[in-house]
Amino acid sequence: MDPDLTRRLKRQARALGFDRVGIAPAARPPDYDRFREWLDDGREAGMGYLREHAEARAHPDSILEGVRSVVMVSLVYGAGPSAAPRPAVGKVARYARGEDYHHAVRGRLEYLIEWLKAEAPGVSARAVVDTAPLLERDFARLAGLGWIGKNTLLIDRKLGSFTVLGALLVDVDLEPDEPHATSHCGTCTRCLDACPTDAFDGPNRLDAGKCISYWNIEHIGPTPDGPAADLHGWAFGCDVCQDVCPWNRKAPPGRAPELAPRDDWSAPDLIEWLGRSKGDWKRALRRTAMRRTRREGLLRNAALLLGAERRVEAVPALAARLADRREDPTVRAAAAWALRRIDAPEARTALDAARDDEDPAVREAVAGAGSG
Repeated sequence: MDPDLTRRLKRQARALGFDRVGIAPAARPPDYDRFREWLDDGREAGMGYLREHAEARAHPDSILEGVRSVVMVSLVYGAGPSAAPRPAVGKVARYARGEDYHHAVRGRLEYLIEWLKAEAPGVSARAVVDTAPLLERDFARLAGLGWIGKNTLLIDRKLGSFTVLGALLVDVDLEPDEPHATSHCGTCTRCLDACPTDAFDGPNRLDAGKCISYWNIEHIGPTPDGPAADLHGWAFGCDVCQDVCPWNRKAPPGRAPELAPRDDWSAPDLIEWLGRSKGDWKRALRRTAMRRTRREGLLRNAALLLGAERRVEAVPALAARLADRREDPTVRAAAAWALRRIDAPEARTALDAARDDEDPAVREAVAGAGSG
């Protein structure tokens, strides 16, 4: 155990811009069994990778052999509430409105690794930012950074929950922090009550198959009728359960310049999305978290939202996507779904032209699937 190295490492982490830093011992996560129960209940929806790598999450030594300590860090992101829905304008979760948080956190962690190796030659370390089998929120609680709220997110009493986490796994014994042993949610259930799709059936009980963020980020391919009509204006992610949390009322805005929200992602024009070229999309998505859903997923979401709102002014853009046989079938099927919900002669004409389309997903959508 090296208390002096621990203090200097924490000081360096804060100097690099992290808002919080804490240390947990490398051990079996306390909530691992609950995670396995969640999987056994089939609540992961289509995220098969969680089940595939479930065993690896039982201990961080699956990521770094000989790991002794887990340094947990957090960065506050974004500023201001989610934009109020307006005609043809979508909503994007705060964390995705700036540069990709993976780059912002990982870059700082890599600098921290360089510093640590200079201070303690021979040390092995690995930076983890949401891409390795680690129960980050569990280790953040063990490191004293906060508690797990009823919406399953980490809540910091001073920073709130609009934070992204990173971890630095090291093979040296650092002085651990006291775990955050208490919850400060009390009897409040605002996050559970506010969920527009009833994705929670109790505290800490999230059904991913009902979560908006699952359907507009993780899900690949055409969207079933129910979720397609139930995105509530969200083009990427969802912040509802965080927007209503009392602990976020006085939370500070983010300080990391990379995570500052961009105007074009804060309130995107969904009709413009549909008409944007592939080259423009490639440039726009560079170094953003929205790359995970890719252009095809975002266009699918835009079409579904415009159809759910029955935006007549979107018909030309939707018809163009449906008519383009080079377009991804998922996008074309979403455009057909949207056009069937819009009562306009141009929409019916576009659907009639695609009635014998060669792609089965498009034919199904044109024939009436999800006509609502």
